[in-house]
Parts: sequence; structure tokens; C-alpha cells
Amino acid sequence: MKSLEDLKQLRDEALKKMTMRYTKDGYRIQIGMGTCGIASGAKPILAAFLEEIESHDLKNVTVTQVGCMGECAYEPMAEIIDMDGQSYVYCSMTIPMVKEIIEKHIINNQPQLRYLLTTRKG
Repeated sequence: MKSLEDLKQLRDEALKKMTMRYTKDGYRIQIGMGTCGIASGAKPILAAFLEEIESHDLKNVTVTQVGCMGECAYEPMAEIIDMDGQSYVYCSMTIPMVKEIIEKHIINNQPQLRYLLTTRKG
């Protein structure tokens, strides 16, 4: 940092990301950040969700971290809870999947069934 303005800009960016994590209406995205999730790559998945939400300027999405989701073999995992309380657990997440889920599920309300834990697990 070279100036007070740099510090203020850093603060504003951090506040924007925090607000994104605690919005109360709309969609809720919970990223499994237990030991198995982190070891499987959950941190980049969390970052990708935050980046995609910011790039699309979505105001109705909350992103939070949760602990173990109970299916270690299918990590990294993300649960999306829609406005009606319906839960969708996506598993074996990749960065391209995050982009697709944001565009199709969150923006266009079309859950991607082929990525769901219930579909992959059988």
C-alpha cells in the first residue's frame, strides 16, 4: 500500500465480499470446508463462487462456509438452497462447474441435475 486511498479501496473490496457472504434473501450457497473438502480443493471453489457472483453483480446470493458435508468421496461440495428452501447438493466440483451453476442454476433457475450428489451417487 502506498496511500490512504489504497487502504480505503482494500477496505471497500473486503466489505463488498463480506456483504456477499451474509445477504439474507435469495439463494444461499454453502461450501463444504471440512478437512476433506479443503484437501479436495474447496478453497478455489469458494473463491470461484465469490468471483462469479461478483462478476454477474448478483445481490440475492449468500455464500458461506460450512464444515464436513458427510460425503468425503464426493468433495469438494456445494449446497445451494433456493428461495423456496429447496436444497441442491453439487459434488466433485470444478471451476467450470461453478461458472455453469451460477449461469444456469442461479441466474436462469435451471438446476444442473447431472452434477447433483443424488444423481452421481445413484
